[in-house]
Parts: sequence; C-alpha cells; structure tokens
Amino acid sequence: MNIILSNNPMVRDNFLTHELQNSEGLELEFLDTDYMGVLISARDRIHLGHSLVTHPLSGSVKPGETPYKTIIITGKKGEFDHNSLSLIEAGIQTCIKLKTSVVKKDWNDKVLLDFQLIDKNLIFG
Repeated sequence: MNIILSNNPMVRDNFLTHELQNSEGLELEFLDTDYMGVLISARDRIHLGHSLVTHPLSGSVKPGETPYKTIIITGKKGEFDHNSLSLIEAGIQTCIKLKTSVVKKDWNDKVLLDFQLIDKNLIFG
C-alpha cells in the first residue's frame, strides 16, 4: 500500500470516485495547504520511516508556476531512507529558491483546472 499526499482537488475527487484506486490499496491524504506544504508533509513522513515513490519535483512545472502538488510515499514504514530525505530536502530548497522570485498569480478557474489535470497526469498518467 502507498500513500498519496496531495493538495489537488482533482486527485481527491478522482480518488473518491474510485478512478485512481487500484488493487494495491492506495490511501489518500488530502492536504489543505500549498505546494510547499505538500513537500513538508512528505519530508515529515520520511523522518517517520516512509520513502518516496515519486520524485518530489516530477514534470517540468516548477514550484511557483502551479499551486498543486501530488507525491506518493510508501505506506509501510521501514528503515530511514537517506536518499528520500535528500530528494525531498532538495525539492524544498528548490521550492524556496523559485518561490522567492515568483509573483503570486491570479489564475482563473480554467487555468486552475489545467494545473490540476497536469499534476494528476504526472502521477497517474
């Protein structure tokens, strides 16, 4: 079983309608937070023994260019994964660096739906 960490309403809604669930028993944790909050939640879980299943900066949409992020981590805790911690910390540092140079955008609903679809497709195809 793996855990989906996401602030993307489209991922949440598709998961709730069983479109994203599969025989592996995915679990969803919907986070009411921003892009950085999803990264921090993943980092906190890694400290507890979870590992990354997906890369924290998947795709070419940079932090600050989209408000949505979905990451999959292992559901089962194991030995501390130094590689996962290095990847998530690098993702957090990249997010910090890029967000300082990005002006908050006023996206309309259509653009937000496009960002949701891109994020969902990066993880689930």
